Amino acid sequence: MTDLPRSMSAMVLTGHGGLDRLEWRTDWPVPRPGAGEVLVRITACAKNNTDRKVREGLYSTADDGAVTSFAMAGPSLGFPRIQGADTVGHVVAVGAGVAPNRIGERGLLDFNIYPDGRGDLNFAPDYFGHGADGGFAEYGVFPSDQFHAIPNPELSDAELATLGMCSWQTGYHMLTSAGVRAGEHVIVTGASGGVGTALIQLCRVIGAIPHAIASAGKAEALRRLGAASVIDRSAVSDWGTAIDAATGGVIIDAVMDLVGGEMTIPLIEVMCRDLRARRTAPRISIAGASGGNVTALPWTLIYLNQVQIFGVSHGTRDEARQLIDWIREGRLKPVLAGTMPLSRLHEAERVFAERSRDFIGKLVIVPDKVLEPAAAS
Repeated sequence: MTDLPRSMSAMVLTGHGGLDRLEWRTDWPVPRPGAGEVLVRITACAKNNTDRKVREGLYSTADDGAVTSFAMAGPSLGFPRIQGADTVGHVVAVGAGVAPNRIGERGLLDFNIYPDGRGDLNFAPDYFGHGADGGFAEYGVFPSDQFHAIPNPELSDAELATLGMCSWQTGYHMLTSAGVRAGEHVIVTGASGGVGTALIQLCRVIGAIPHAIASAGKAEALRRLGAASVIDRSAVSDWGTAIDAATGGVIIDAVMDLVGGEMTIPLIEVMCRDLRARRTAPRISIAGASGGNVTALPWTLIYLNQVQIFGVSHGTRDEARQLIDWIREGRLKPVLAGTMPLSRLHEAERVFAERSRDFIGKLVIVPDKVLEPAAAS
């Protein structure tokens, strides 16, 4: 490790607040791997909505407007912190107990910080980029058994970052929690984002039929990913009529909800319209609240119709390993919205928040030094 630089460039979060709390540093210490760890030269890290929500402190679990980070088992976010969960790079050094032949390996990080070393349950989730430093830097230290080798030459590093666990494991756990099976019809809200595009593909991988809800102008791209139908959410006045028109009147077995707010109850009502024809209970997994953190839920709608609700955040080691296997087998397709240099993360945050009509998939942040050789060639 004597040839490694002592300092690096990094975007450092210094506290809750606006973009001014993200500070560009070129003198940040390069970490050194401890026992069971690898040092990774980072080449790509996908942006996720949780980056912004953590920065702004939008994770209050009550309707009180409190500034709260992502903390289910007590606070774990400390400042300064390097954010960035879906990290791709190349191993440049290893700690004690890690095979030296891993040096040079390209990999993708399983971003979870699993509680008490467990992977079968993750009821108190935390992750690299929140409870420990993540990928918005030139180097990072991660557990060796969670940095998975992905040699696939057909995937660029930026494309591989779009397949990161923050979106894909969340989507997969939404499906497994609700017990979605082959042949079932599934509504996916917020379908053009990272988790939404992952859900569409994952439905097809397990044999389910996805129906997408998204903003205007995204239908063709979502159908190419596997959506059986696409509903323009801005043109809907009655959800039952719109869903029937798009799907041909099929029974909706489950809803994968990434939006929340006022859309959730109408979608539950759609599932409850003809209970006699259903094969399973109506099920909804929710893993986002971009449409509003509070929904006035009539509990009679839930218990009289035996609706099953699954709150989802992260997943298990086994689900992560399954996703890694599918990536290695080429069964998951990257959906790359674009790349931006790490030094322009402020601008990338604004682009991500505005997400134009043609924005589909993931925006990936690349260290400036990685982009410079490509620009020169």
